[in-house]
Amino acid sequence: MNLFSKYKLVGLAVIVAAFASCSKSFLELTPPTSVSPETALSTEADLLVATKGMYAGLRTGVTIGTTSYAPDAFGRTIPVLGDVMADNAYQSSVNTNRYTLYNNYTFPVTDGNALGMWASLYAVILRANNIINAPVDANANVNQYKGEAYAVRALCYFTLVRYYARPYTEDPNKPGLPIITTYDPDFKPERSKIADVYALINSDLNQAYTLMTLFTNSSQFSKYAAKALQAKVYLTMGDMANARTAALDVINNGPFKLVGAADYVAYWANNAIREDKLETVFEVSSDAVSNLAFDALSYLYSQAGNYGDFLVASDLYSLFSAGDVRRTLYPTGERPKNTPVVFINKYTGLAGDRSDTKILRLSEMYLIAAEASVGTNEADAIKYVNEITSRRGAAPIASTGAALYEDIITERRKELAFEGDRYLDLQRLKRDVVRSTNYPSAARTIAFTNFRRILPIPQAEMDANPNIRSQQNEGYK
Repeated sequence: MNLFSKYKLVGLAVIVAAFASCSKSFLELTPPTSVSPETALSTEADLLVATKGMYAGLRTGVTIGTTSYAPDAFGRTIPVLGDVMADNAYQSSVNTNRYTLYNNYTFPVTDGNALGMWASLYAVILRANNIINAPVDANANVNQYKGEAYAVRALCYFTLVRYYARPYTEDPNKPGLPIITTYDPDFKPERSKIADVYALINSDLNQAYTLMTLFTNSSQFSKYAAKALQAKVYLTMGDMANARTAALDVINNGPFKLVGAADYVAYWANNAIREDKLETVFEVSSDAVSNLAFDALSYLYSQAGNYGDFLVASDLYSLFSAGDVRRTLYPTGERPKNTPVVFINKYTGLAGDRSDTKILRLSEMYLIAAEASVGTNEADAIKYVNEITSRRGAAPIASTGAALYEDIITERRKELAFEGDRYLDLQRLKRDVVRSTNYPSAARTIAFTNFRRILPIPQAEMDANPNIRSQQNEGYK
């Protein structure tokens, strides 16, 4: 059965109630007088509708009261912060004031984007919980829906814990996130340890891998998409042995194939979800009906859009050789007039079927396998990383030791630029953010110890949940 009839996800009424006001915790599901959401899902058809709504939430974010946080999920804010908070994307002097506080590292505890990301991803977690806990008899389709819900829940917790808690590689016993997996309108959890959050993520991904058997398209989780996410989780934890094993499982046993140099530009210009298993393992989808319109990621980056606020940092651009096909996506121009800059043309969908947000690509699996192999098998590390350089027109990597490791990290920066990974790599590697002169002078070196290297727990959540009020991230109190 083709679970979604091969059409892209549309915005649907979802089982989870909308957040009624800022006075409610974003961890709550429905008022106590309402029927338990998971018990409202009683049939396979109900699960299908709920699964579509879960995926839609990854893109659209939430509305709280009269304020929409639509761009603050994977449709824009999450991928943008991964490059703006790092050293890849900087704000043009001609801009619309979007993400200025992140470009300058001055965001406060009341920041709207931090609130929007938190609320949006917890909303999706609650939708996933409803599907996971629904009392529907198992069959292949029900197992698939529940497996996808486990994978989506893992993705949301994984994203939240990396932005709102210190890195696992620093200290897994530091405060992580409030964990909620079942319906309880009175439950106001404290922050669990980072290690506990990662334990849940890995448990969810193991469940997802076991339950899922079907592949429909790139906009839905599949068995090997769950394993690809787990490779990324293990890499973030510094567990290189398990990261390598998971990445190689996807490479050797999954159905996906790498995109080559001849098809690279066309691959990025294709705004449709993929059924051909080329490169994209999982992406958050938009279509001509359900999209973020002018708030889409492509409008923020492309000069053909309404904004085009962010540009390629000069030190990143200098890493691409003239023959590297990736450089084609970053043309030179002027903004403002007579000021030479480098534009970001990785996302070109500005009308109709807008650009989707890539979350997992096969190329990253090779890069994870390469990084995870450096300490035990340099020949394999070189082989895996050059699977990428050979398909991009870049010079092959032939270094050893510490230089090889740095070359692989640099290759990650080049390959995954503007996909939201660079900042999170710097976090797990416990490195300072060292930026070029494109950035404001006061925000060119952001130490790993700087309290703004993680986001504040939203003030609205602190106000609503008394059990978390004493657990704000240091520096924001």
